[in-house]
Amino acid sequence: MSIEDKGAADPSGGPNTLTSLLYLFAFLAVVFLAAAAGGAVTATSVGDWYQTLIKPPLTPAPWVFPVVWNFLYFLMAISAWLVWRTTGSFDRSGPPLAIFGAQLSLNLTWSILFFGLKNPTLAAVEVVVLDIAVAGTIFSFARYNRLSALLLLPYLAWVLFATYLTIGLAVLN
Repeated sequence: MSIEDKGAADPSGGPNTLTSLLYLFAFLAVVFLAAAAGGAVTATSVGDWYQTLIKPPLTPAPWVFPVVWNFLYFLMAISAWLVWRTTGSFDRSGPPLAIFGAQLSLNLTWSILFFGLKNPTLAAVEVVVLDIAVAGTIFSFARYNRLSALLLLPYLAWVLFATYLTIGLAVLN
């Protein structure tokens, strides 16, 4: 018996409230685990190597990055959970959630390439792929839940800004 089989179903046919809340926390945990991994890699060189780089115009103050990223990761988790909740199962939400997982992996990969390997050029190439993956996630999510797609628009805007910053850092350094 799966967790979805326990308890009464929601009158709308979706998962019950307890199941839905458990999955919300699971989505939050997965997304913030990826965020923590990226943060750990970032911490290896943000305080020294990154400080030596010539920054492009409009580079935010260092404190802005963790504030913005934590907010975006929260929105990402809620967005993925909304898609799952709309369909009520991973069988029906598997394809868009697979795209979501791919973009989350690419997000982590950027940190590894930029801060871990200290390779802005390779990170610049990768972040363009991340842009496409985030846009694909939004389009995929929109087919299931409009709000889930809208919640990812700030993420897309920030990743596009990060693309400008990454390319700028690659060119200037």
